[in-house]
Amino acid sequence: MSDTITTEEIAQNYSAAGDSVTLINALVAIETLTDEQKNTVSRNVQHLEIMVAKDYWTSEDLAPFNSSIAAGKAKIA
Repeated sequence: MSDTITTEEIAQNYSAAGDSVTLINALVAIETLTDEQKNTVSRNVQHLEIMVAKDYWTSEDLAPFNSSIAAGKAKIA
């Protein structure tokens, strides 16, 4: 069953996921993370994984989401 949401909701979800990308990328750039920062990366990676699995995307570029998922996982591994 697909999610039925409006175009505005899709745009809002894309923007929120973009915020996770920004945060993950900022934290990945730090040489050594605190436990709190690692938890923040983990939560945002999980958020992006949920978002890329949604089936309502149309022409949105999900490549930055996937890149941040990979970078975040590598940083906290």
